Amino acid sequence: MKILITLLFAVVLQSTSVAQQIHYRLSMPKPQNHYFEVEMELSNFKDKVLNVKMPVWAPGSYLVREFAKNVNVVTAFDENNKALKVEKQAKNNWSIEKGKAKKVVVRYQVYAFELSVRTSFLDLTHGYVSGSGVFMYVDKFKEKAGTLTVDPFENFKKVSTGMPFDGKVGAAWNYHFDNYDQLVDCPLEIGNQEEFSFTAAGVKHTVAMYGEGNFDVERLKVDMAEIIEAETKVFGENPNKEYTFIIHNVVDGQGGLEHCNSTTLSVNRWTYSDESYDGFLSLVAHEYFHLWNVKRIRPLELGPFNYDEENYTTLLWVMEGFTSYYDELILRRVGLYDMNKMASKVQSSVNYVEGSIGSRVQPLAHASYDAWIKSYRPNENSSNTQMTYYSRGAVIASIFDAKIIAKYNGEKCLDHFMKHLYDKFYKKLNRGFTENEFKTEIATFLGENLDEFWAKYIHGTEIIPYAEYFAKIGVTVTDKSSEVVSSGLSLTESGGKVTVRGIRAGSAAEDAGLSVNDEIIGCNGYRVSQASLEGTLNSLEVGEQAELLISRDQVLYGIEFFMNSYTRPQFSFTVDASNKLAQYWLRED
Repeated sequence: MKILITLLFAVVLQSTSVAQQIHYRLSMPKPQNHYFEVEMELSNFKDKVLNVKMPVWAPGSYLVREFAKNVNVVTAFDENNKALKVEKQAKNNWSIEKGKAKKVVVRYQVYAFELSVRTSFLDLTHGYVSGSGVFMYVDKFKEKAGTLTVDPFENFKKVSTGMPFDGKVGAAWNYHFDNYDQLVDCPLEIGNQEEFSFTAAGVKHTVAMYGEGNFDVERLKVDMAEIIEAETKVFGENPNKEYTFIIHNVVDGQGGLEHCNSTTLSVNRWTYSDESYDGFLSLVAHEYFHLWNVKRIRPLELGPFNYDEENYTTLLWVMEGFTSYYDELILRRVGLYDMNKMASKVQSSVNYVEGSIGSRVQPLAHASYDAWIKSYRPNENSSNTQMTYYSRGAVIASIFDAKIIAKYNGEKCLDHFMKHLYDKFYKKLNRGFTENEFKTEIATFLGENLDEFWAKYIHGTEIIPYAEYFAKIGVTVTDKSSEVVSSGLSLTESGGKVTVRGIRAGSAAEDAGLSVNDEIIGCNGYRVSQASLEGTLNSLEVGEQAELLISRDQVLYGIEFFMNSYTRPQFSFTVDASNKLAQYWLRED
């Protein structure tokens, strides 16, 4: 027995010693050239040919961005520093003929000069790494664990990330990851950012601030903690031990991107006061809510990821729309909004959605599915044919919230359904769900058939009967739809030229034959400015005429313009503050 145990131990030790190993080294010796230098060390891979790939998209941002475009020549060497043959097989795939080499070192550079929450950036002030655009992976081996060493530029003293930290050796920072998904799900901020920490929901939160701003650290600790506590209360637990906020304070804030135990926020550096501060906290609430809704409660298609192509799902309206609903609801629960302001937020969302021409054209499920080809590639006609799954999904979330509150007489709300999804699909089944499964779960929770609802409002484009749903929880919804006299023109002015920027479908501008990019020179015999043209057109009644002189491709045309109108759906929400169900819906925790 002793001999057998010894032999088994030897076998285990031998197998461990030859296990496949993946190690990345990230360096940035000359930040002013905007290149990250990456080295992949691959040990004990038996395949004679290895394929390394660069993702084409960043999870959470549904657009093929072709990250391989930023990669320079890929080279590879064996353990004796002998060059190996590398051939590009596809736009994001390089094959390496390793033969019998026990170790392969792959080297490449990544140009990083687009500072957003989904792309990478490097200059003399800092480096930001969005992993899917920097780190390649070995095809068929994404599930392998590995390590990362970050060698910062000599003037950079800090690294902030949610990746598990293994300590420093000299100036190098060392990390480990369980698989490739985790590696690219942990962005890195590298530089001299300001860091502060606080504890909320039993979790340590670290905030890394890049850039100057009018933020008050002590105020942020309190307000961010309250939001985190309120959101954790929805699900009954916080799945992390630590969480990292990377915040870029810049001129052109671009929003946020969620990760399993971190987020990156891009905001205007002066956003931390007055009304704009509510917007910042709403962004914090939105991205933090994704910790559960998207990163753990998710459609089947959103993890494990296919990094080579689009990952289509009809459920982004649940992932982003429900999260958009909660990012405002949570601000009410922590006392930043009063009851009327929260009701007005829902009213504004409803009026924006139903007042959009695109809402009558594109069903909500289609808006989700087509995010890859439409939402992130808008053109001059997008407003006529599309509706964002963020806003319309938030409206649907408010409807389901009202239905659940009414069904359970104020003892349950949408929170309880979200927790149900979390418990069943993430904790118990450890997988995502299909659209049909989601529909079945909400229908069962409500105890009603939702086929007609789905056909009309998820896969259809009908206007929701808001009064019917909200009356049951003490909210009166009044239909104030009206005929609006409108030219349907959206204009811009630059260098003294008035140009058509957009045209509403079915409008007087479309009927007149105007097109986007037309320059409007005159109206009724007079040269125009944007203000004078808008003033003249806005004074017209239905059927009245104006004569326009336009330039299209430097050819002059006379246009007869006849004013018309369209019906704009609009609704007013009035809350009965004495109604216990309304109080429960718009409660402050």
